[in-house]
Amino acid sequence: MPGLSTIQLRDPFILPDPAHGRYRLYGTTGLGGPMEAPDGFVVRTSPDLRQWSAAQPVLTRPAGPAGADFYWAPEVHAYRGRWYLFGSYGVGMNVLKPRAHYTAIHVAATPDGPFAPHSDGPVTPLGWFCIDGTLHVDRTGRPWVVFVREWTQVVNGEIHAMPLSADLRRPAGEPRLLFRAGSAAWSLPQKSEFGEGYRVTDGPWLHRTAAGTLLLLWSTFGRGGYLTGFARSLGGDILGPWEQASAPLFAHDGGHPMLFRDFKGRLLLALHAPNTPIHERVRIIPVQETADGLRLPPAGRDA
Repeated sequence: MPGLSTIQLRDPFILPDPAHGRYRLYGTTGLGGPMEAPDGFVVRTSPDLRQWSAAQPVLTRPAGPAGADFYWAPEVHAYRGRWYLFGSYGVGMNVLKPRAHYTAIHVAATPDGPFAPHSDGPVTPLGWFCIDGTLHVDRTGRPWVVFVREWTQVVNGEIHAMPLSADLRRPAGEPRLLFRAGSAAWSLPQKSEFGEGYRVTDGPWLHRTAAGTLLLLWSTFGRGGYLTGFARSLGGDILGPWEQASAPLFAHDGGHPMLFRDFKGRLLLALHAPNTPIHERVRIIPVQETADGLRLPPAGRDA
C-alpha cells in the first residue's frame, strides 16, 4: 500500500468512515500536473491516514459531463441519505482561455460510487469561470454552493455563495459575493507568464467552530508562495460580512484546504504542498480552534 509521500495529488478531500474504520481520499489527479485531463475521479482508502489502497474509479469520463476536458477538486458530501460529488470541470483545452469552467453535482448510494449525473447541468452561473465548488448547509438546513470566480475573468479573484434547491439539482437564487482576494493583506498581486496584477482565490472550505464561529478557509498567493488562510463571518452565517485573519494559517507553499476529524476526534487540516506540478503531495496537519479562528502547532508538524 503506497504512503502519502508517493502519491501525487492536488486538492485533497478526506472523508472519515468511522463505522468501517477507514478514510477515503479524493483529489485532482494527472501525472502531467493539474493541466492534464485525467480519466475521471478516483478514491483511495486507508485505516490510518498513512498507507493507502490503490486508486479505484468513482466517476468515469463517460459518466461525467459531456465535453469536459478537465476534472478537478472532487468533494463527496453526505446529504439527506445519499452521497453527492461536487466536481469542477473545464471545457476547452486552453486552461487560461476556456470555453467554460463550472461545478456540477453527481450522486451515488455510497461514497465509493459509481456516481451518476444529478444536477441539471452546472450549478454555478453560466458564463462565469467557476471552480472549487463546495457544499455548505446553513443553520436553517438550506444548501449553498460556495465557489471561486476565477482571476482569469475578474483579475481580483472572488469567492461567492449561491443557494441551491433542496434536492441539489439547480440554483435557487442569485450568486452573492463574499469577498475578493485583495481583502486579505497576505494575498499579493502576481506577475507571471499568465499575466500581471492578478490575485488568486482557490479552494473555499466552510467550518463552524465549537464556539459557533463560521470560518471560510481558502488559498491564494503571497510571500511564501501558495498560502492558506481563513476569514471569519462577523454575522455568523454564510453572507457574512467576512473579516480576513491578519496572517495566513499555512505559509509554506501549500493550499486548497479542508478540515476533518480523525477517529480520535482530532481536528486535522488537509492540503497539498508544494504547489509545483508533479511534486504535489497531501499534507495532514493537526489544527486547533481558538477564540478567533484556527492555529497550527509549532512548525506545522504533520499528524
